[in-house]
Amino acid sequence: MTLKEAVLKSLEDINNITNYLAVLNHIVDKNYYDFGGAKTPSSTISAILGDFIRNGDTRVKRIKQNGGTYSYYLTKNEQNIGIEILSGDTDNQSAKPIKINKSKTYDERDLHKLLSSYLKNTDTYSKTIFHEQSNGKDNNQIWTHPDMVGIKFLNLQTKASQNFLKSINRIDTFKLSSYELKREINSDSELKKAFFQAVSNSSWANYGYLVAFEFSDSLNEEMARLNQSFGIGIIQLNANPYQSKVLYPSIFRDLDFKTIDKLCKMNKEFERFIEQTEKLMTANEKYVTGVEKELDEFCDNYFVNDTEVENYCIEKYIPVNEV
Repeated sequence: MTLKEAVLKSLEDINNITNYLAVLNHIVDKNYYDFGGAKTPSSTISAILGDFIRNGDTRVKRIKQNGGTYSYYLTKNEQNIGIEILSGDTDNQSAKPIKINKSKTYDERDLHKLLSSYLKNTDTYSKTIFHEQSNGKDNNQIWTHPDMVGIKFLNLQTKASQNFLKSINRIDTFKLSSYELKREINSDSELKKAFFQAVSNSSWANYGYLVAFEFSDSLNEEMARLNQSFGIGIIQLNANPYQSKVLYPSIFRDLDFKTIDKLCKMNKEFERFIEQTEKLMTANEKYVTGVEKELDEFCDNYFVNDTEVENYCIEKYIPVNEV
C-alpha cells in the first residue's frame, strides 16, 4: 500500500483521536509501509495528515489539543469517539502534546490586518473598533461592540444607473457588516459563546460574521445549525488572507438605526466610520475620488503584496500551513 493508504489504515485501526507520532508508530509496528532510509518519517506523516485537512479531504478530521498540537481521526469513526473528546471539553490522554514556546504566539488583534486584507480584496472597507476607547467601563460592552466593521458599496457601471438607484433608495447603494474575531474555537462551549457574542454585537448591521483563525473540525455540524437558526456567517481566516473562506454565509437584515446611534454615542471611531460613509455617499461627483481616498486612509491597513503577508506572519508568530 502507499504511505497515504497506510496513514488511513492506521487511523482506522486506532479508532480514536491520535497524533502523527502514534500513527507513525502504528505503521511501523504493523509493517504497513517500509520507510527504508528515510531520515524524517515523522515529518512526512505530519505533512500527509495536514494535507488531508488543507485539501478538504472529508475522510480525515482534526481537533486542537492543549499545547497547540493537533489530533486526527477518521470521519467514519466519529460515532465511536466520545462527544466530550470531539468538543474539546476534556483532555485526550492518548495524544502527547509537543511543547511549544507559549511566549511566541500571536494575539487576536494581530488577525485584524489579515481580515482587513481579505475584505479589501472583496471591495469592502473595514475598520477596527477598539472597545477600550468607548465611553464607560461596562464589562458588557463585548456584547455591544463589534471587533471590526465593514462597508461595501454597490458597484454600478453607469452614472445613469447609479443616480437612478440613489433617487429610489440610497440605503440600497451600500451594505454594512459586523465582524467578531477569535484566535481559535476548539470546543462547543467556545463556539456558542463566540457565536452569540457575534449575534449580539451585529444586530445593527446588514450582515454579521464570526471569524476565527482556527475551528475544530468536530464543530462543523453545530456551526451549520447555528448559522441556519440565527443567520450569522462564519469565516475561517487564513495566514494567506486571500485563501480565507466563508464557511457559512450571513443572512441579510435591515439596518437598526437606533443601535447605530447608540454605538456612535459610545465610540468615536465607530461614529467617524459612519460619518466617512455618509460623506462618500453624499459627495459631489467631482469630489468622490478624494473622499474615497480619505475613507481608505481612515480604515484599517491591508497588505499590498505576498512578501508583506509572509513577513507579518513571521513577525507576529502567526502559523503558516501548520500541521
